[in-house]
Amino acid sequence: MPFSINETMGQYSELFMLLAAGTYTVAFVAFAWDLAKSSKMLRAVDLKAAAASGTSAGAASVKVPVGAGVGAGVRVGAGPADRADSDVSGPVGRAERPTSSVSRAAQGSTTGVGQTADGGMRYGAERRAPARVAVAVTVLGAAIHAAGVITRAIGAGRVPWGNMYEFLSTGAFVAVAVFLVVLIRRDLRFLGTFVIGLAVIMLVAASVAFWTPVGHLVPALQSYWLIIHVSIAVMSSALFTLTFAMSALQLLQSHRQKVVAAGGGDKLGFLRLVPSALSLENLSYRINAIAFIGWTFTLMFGAIWAEKAWGRFWGWDTKEVWTFVIWVVYAGYLHARATRGWTGTRAAWLSIVGYLCVVFNFTIVNQFFNGLHSYSGL
Repeated sequence: MPFSINETMGQYSELFMLLAAGTYTVAFVAFAWDLAKSSKMLRAVDLKAAAASGTSAGAASVKVPVGAGVGAGVRVGAGPADRADSDVSGPVGRAERPTSSVSRAAQGSTTGVGQTADGGMRYGAERRAPARVAVAVTVLGAAIHAAGVITRAIGAGRVPWGNMYEFLSTGAFVAVAVFLVVLIRRDLRFLGTFVIGLAVIMLVAASVAFWTPVGHLVPALQSYWLIIHVSIAVMSSALFTLTFAMSALQLLQSHRQKVVAAGGGDKLGFLRLVPSALSLENLSYRINAIAFIGWTFTLMFGAIWAEKAWGRFWGWDTKEVWTFVIWVVYAGYLHARATRGWTGTRAAWLSIVGYLCVVFNFTIVNQFFNGLHSYSGL
């Protein structure tokens, strides 16, 4: 006898999702405030340190930190070309180059005020009030979001990822949860604006474009393989979301480093709080490697499930093809990055292309291509 649908719990779930979106919006504003406030503070510290060392304010705006705070990745006395390329390319694990003497003086003169996440994304001694508020609000939003996911599961009597609405809302929660877990050991608060912004977009899209009332699964999805296959896909997609944000920041930071090293104005001041492009690239590569393993299992378990449901492991269904395309793109990214042939902005763009394939597979393929995997619920 099938489990009876609890529509009341489904309504509570929708309310929790809306409250979570609102809470995340507040956190998004707080993270953005932190970037803006800290970038102005760091610039003032650098100018003060430059004046104390006998350097003109104009020169300080060009010479000092190309990458933000500790781990800027710029050698003292390096030429413009050397500085421009120092953090844009390089093999995995290359140590960060020393920061400039002016930047170190700035940090020392303010007892840690000018310190930000270094190449290892470690926490500094500074206390950034907006960032602390943003993290606290994000934790509150994640708790509300978790309540929405749980009540949806209770209302449906099953795992809450049987259609596009549930997959997207659950995926947004997992992305935020992974971000918060990583924050325990690494200072990725500079990434909060982008991760929380993406979570808000995902929740709004789920509620507006993909909303589906709570209901039973179609017969083909009534299998324990749903839990195995889709849970790994959700986790991998959440990790790909983080690396997408990192790769986008890497491109911006790389452009900023080149402009500042060439003597141009620093128009992207908020990136002063962001680690160097090389640091972002290395961390993104490591996370993509973990997510790729998860996506490999997603592909494998999907094939096993297909054999049990339809009597064949592979049938060139549109969803199957695009799942494989995503695997190929990220495999190419990892191979090219590991062989040191594609580093810097090229690696970042390839990572972004991989995530765009994930988005295409979830939206366009699910809605506009007929196939055995048409379980969008729309």
